[in-house]
Amino acid sequence: MRIAPPRGLRPRLVVAFVLVAALSALITAALTFRQARSAILDRTQNSAVHDLRLQIDSLAPNLPDDPTDTDLRTFARQLDRASGSRGWHTAVARDGGPLIGTANDVSGALRDATESGDTTFYEREEHADGPRLLIGMPISYTDRRGKAEKPSGLVAYAVLSLDGERADISALITAAWAGAVPALAFAAVPALFAARRVLRPVRQLRTAAEKITSGALDTRLDVVGKDELAALTGTFNTMAAGLERDDAELRRMEANARRFAADVSHELRTPLAAMAAVTDALDEDARSGTLPPDTADAVLLISGETRKLTGMVEDLMEISRFDAGAAVLHLDDVSLRTVVHKTLHLRGWREPDEVITELPEEDLRLRVDARRVDVVLANLIGNALRHGAAPVTVRATATRESLVIEVADEGPGIPDHVLPHVFDRFYKADAARARSEGSGLGLAIAMENVRLHDGTLTVANVPDGGAVFTLTLPRTPRQEDQS
Repeated sequence: MRIAPPRGLRPRLVVAFVLVAALSALITAALTFRQARSAILDRTQNSAVHDLRLQIDSLAPNLPDDPTDTDLRTFARQLDRASGSRGWHTAVARDGGPLIGTANDVSGALRDATESGDTTFYEREEHADGPRLLIGMPISYTDRRGKAEKPSGLVAYAVLSLDGERADISALITAAWAGAVPALAFAAVPALFAARRVLRPVRQLRTAAEKITSGALDTRLDVVGKDELAALTGTFNTMAAGLERDDAELRRMEANARRFAADVSHELRTPLAAMAAVTDALDEDARSGTLPPDTADAVLLISGETRKLTGMVEDLMEISRFDAGAAVLHLDDVSLRTVVHKTLHLRGWREPDEVITELPEEDLRLRVDARRVDVVLANLIGNALRHGAAPVTVRATATRESLVIEVADEGPGIPDHVLPHVFDRFYKADAARARSEGSGLGLAIAMENVRLHDGTLTVANVPDGGAVFTLTLPRTPRQEDQS
């Protein structure tokens, strides 16, 4: 089973700290063990060689000039008895001959090395009975006047067990592990402390970032220390100050723009009302034929443009009320069928030539702001007739919780790159088009009215062709009547 690595920064720091401590403890223990093992074995080896040399120097002068095998066997027994606590076994060989004594399993390599010179040789080996030290020492003896004679041709061999040293080394390993395990356990304590100190400013940065995300742009952190985290905290404060400054400037510019649009719209209402009254009167004269043809055409053109300008001003004032949070709902119990047909009749849209309605047979009652729902339906149907193709289908379905109204046209549909921007203010699918028939705010106003009812408004293309707007309104909106 695969173990997932720790994901949080705290466990990663603790694990890294413990791993470093474990690696350091392991390396230290390995080096200490290696040095201690060499020291133990070298000390035993040197001491054994020294003791064997002392015993040989003490006993060798008692050998005859031409010792027999019996003399050599006696000499080997004397060396065995002199071993004391070391418990070595010795043997003597003459001129490369057979071993005489209790040490009979001396390696050929050691014998060859010892018998070819006058230097003491030794080796350590692993035996079935345990580790052993083998020593090969040439024997030479002096005369009674203390003058050295030529080598005797005799070589003494000693074999001693290293079980005691191995036990010491095992005890050393056990002690190393006994010290390393608690060290690793205690390493977690400073690791947790270090992780806490490192992560505290990180947590503070995260909390401050969350506050800024929620809109508290005045959030700042205290800069403590001069390390990288302190530099990061300072950079964060600089960023927060820049965001707060830019946000304030954007809000000021946005407020000025909204106030300008509202003021201009308000100031235009009075002269536009007078112009509309005049153009309405002139329209009657132009249509009755009392005016010359050229003058009548000019009057009708001015009248149409005046109506467009009036509608644009009304839309600007409406969107300004939404931006200022001044738009209110006047909820009332109304009939769905009544609202839909009133919208069609007020605009002069004919059924079924221009609009087809598919409404539930039962007379659904809704608690909505009838004026605002009328605005939504008028914008959706008008947009479908203007940019799609007749007939436009208005289909309604209801559940206990919500009402769904679909407005579908028979046109070519909406280009995919335009769909995300359909409800944007003043958005034009064709940038080269200088002006449009509407204000460019109709669908944006419709969306704001739907949001005011806690509903949703979406748009999509139908696979068979045409676009469909889907309006969803709750049957019991949360807003209360406002007046």
